[in-house]
Amino acid sequence: MIKLERWAVMNLDGAIRGARNPMNSWAKSDSHWEGDTFVLGPNDLDLARRLTNGGSDDRKFIRQIFVTVDITAPLYWWKEFDTYKVGTVANSCSTMHKIHANPFTRDDFSHDRLDEAGLTMLDATVAYLEKERQLYMEDRENRQHWHNMIQMLPSSYNQMRTVTMNYENLVNMYYARRAHKLAEWHTYCDWIMGLPYAEQLIKVKKEAEPTA
Repeated sequence: MIKLERWAVMNLDGAIRGARNPMNSWAKSDSHWEGDTFVLGPNDLDLARRLTNGGSDDRKFIRQIFVTVDITAPLYWWKEFDTYKVGTVANSCSTMHKIHANPFTRDDFSHDRLDEAGLTMLDATVAYLEKERQLYMEDRENRQHWHNMIQMLPSSYNQMRTVTMNYENLVNMYYARRAHKLAEWHTYCDWIMGLPYAEQLIKVKKEAEPTA
């Protein structure tokens, strides 16, 4: 299970303006604002497409297109997402400070692909965690119940993080993860392709393989 909510794309106008700096071609820019939405004109879109398909050096302008999004996903997915450290920032809900704040339920965990045996095991774990949570709430001086919750928490536990990244990060993620066995990555890649101008700026042509 993965949810991507409250996302926004920022600085598209600044990025395309910067893309025209090397050739001083700002007079050819034909993009404009429609309310709160920045719309790329045909000239700017053609330039953006050509630069993007030119390789990582030519498409450096997309590193200035920023995305923020609230992602709720299981810890096993976050463990893979955390390999993308360069250019990404994330603030998470804290299990250390808030694990005891609310009762544990089945829906706190990703279970959409569990069979009946798996659901039975999950329900038993949820019951154990909730028992330990209640004991901890009764006596917070006894940290043993807190440690039991932390160390028994399954990797299917869903955590929400607010993430900021750029379109270059999304290019790398899309091509590395679009065929991954985890269904969460498929949902994530579908979300990427739904962002503004993803077809032109993220779904790039395959770059030439380096020669020996």
